[in-house]
Amino acid sequence: MFITYSIFSIALILCYLFIILAYIFYWNLLEEWDIPSNKTFQTKVSLIIAARNEADNIKGCLEAVLAQTYPKTLLEIWVVNDHSEDETAAIVNSFQEKYLHLLDLPKDKTGKKQAIQIAIEQSTGTLIVTTDADCIMGKDWLKYLVSYYEEHQSKLIAAPVAFHQEQSIFERFQTLDFMGMMAVSGAGIQGQFMNMCNGANLAYERAAFDAVNGFEGIDHLASGDDMLLMQKIASKYPAQIGYLKNNKAQTLTTPKPSVKAFLEQRIRWASKSSAYTNWQTLAILVVVWVLCLSMLFDFILISYDYMFLFWFLFKFIAKGFADFFFLGMMTLFFDRPKLMRAFIPSLFLHWWYIVTVGFLGNIRKGYAWKGRNVR
Repeated sequence: MFITYSIFSIALILCYLFIILAYIFYWNLLEEWDIPSNKTFQTKVSLIIAARNEADNIKGCLEAVLAQTYPKTLLEIWVVNDHSEDETAAIVNSFQEKYLHLLDLPKDKTGKKQAIQIAIEQSTGTLIVTTDADCIMGKDWLKYLVSYYEEHQSKLIAAPVAFHQEQSIFERFQTLDFMGMMAVSGAGIQGQFMNMCNGANLAYERAAFDAVNGFEGIDHLASGDDMLLMQKIASKYPAQIGYLKNNKAQTLTTPKPSVKAFLEQRIRWASKSSAYTNWQTLAILVVVWVLCLSMLFDFILISYDYMFLFWFLFKFIAKGFADFFFLGMMTLFFDRPKLMRAFIPSLFLHWWYIVTVGFLGNIRKGYAWKGRNVR
């Protein structure tokens, strides 16, 4: 038994190290994009923001998107009010720009997919860009996205999302973890072995959205307006998915202030994993989850046999070294190297949260989101 478990443990760590090395290799292979000098733009953009109970955030978001240097004649902004119970709609209406439009989601429709769908039906842009109501971005954000699109003609473009304004070690842990997700997204797209993105910074051709029948087939899931749509578009256009690597093209949001809110967010994200069709994505998720689960198993059984202490420390240290170089690379990309001061406590938080979220995300039938219970 001990020999079998030892072989199993070594195999898990080797698989994990291979995965991290692949991410580092393909991330570094991904060329950084910049806006060409003297660039003139031709693409009509429909920027869509689905909002529910975002009175605390929507003003800052709209100020950031209205400050974009992208030509206003080629831009329309659609804010879709998803039955907000606060002042979200009133704040949007306080802005007077003619290219900013507010839509109210009909009573018989709810959720982000429905909100995006109704906005697309009303829009006239060639390129659909989505962000979240709690995000802000730099003034050249749209120029980065559209210049990349006009150069590469990608059917879908993922771009970086990051956290800022952290107030605690726990929030810095979330930022480091999220930076890792951005590397996974970029490397997976570059290597064409994994399709991940975040709807807070996403662009896709309207024609591609129509060609895959939009959210049809995934509309029964409350989550997945980003990755599951990406999965559909990548299936039809496998070589026309892009990742815009430049920290000036990032959108910024804030980490969750409590463990409960954090777990609800990650469980919501994990709940769509059963709908993934890419076997490489599923295999990687399984390897990482089983490794973390085995660490929990080792920790619990230390009192039974000190062999489990050895294997716990072996996995913890090996995983720690891999994560250190991986996340250190990403803090440099985002120009936030001081975040690595939170790396050690993050090591202790990461493996147990992976186990918890991976388990609950696949057995829970519903979760709470912005005052609404969804399934």
